[in-house]
Amino acid sequence: MATLRVVLDTNVLLSGIAYPASVPGKILAAWRHGSVDVLLSSYIVEELRRVLPRLAHRHGLTLAEVDDLVDALSIQAEILEPLASIEPALRDVDDQPVLATLLAALKISGADYLITGDKDLLTLAES
Repeated sequence: MATLRVVLDTNVLLSGIAYPASVPGKILAAWRHGSVDVLLSSYIVEELRRVLPRLAHRHGLTLAEVDDLVDALSIQAEILEPLASIEPALRDVDDQPVLATLLAALKISGADYLITGDKDLLTLAES
């Protein structure tokens, strides 16, 4: 059976790091164990690097540990260049690069899913 290939949104990465026992935490554990391949873009990696320090009260990581963790995640993931696209149905313009990452992953790397908790992105899946 082929390994599942997924794009993880920043919110899933953040939740998985802050709450290892949560569903996002279990997804990160599956990634660590090689059960899933994760596809990210530099946008998602940099958003993670920017937001993680604000959640230090949840995960207890120092700035140096945050940098090391983000570097390790970006080495383990397949990093894609998002495809240029504009989805007019997206309310939050900050979600465009995540959607563009998914489009690149679908076209270039055969992604199976986008895993996100973002309600705006989830709404697109329903339409």
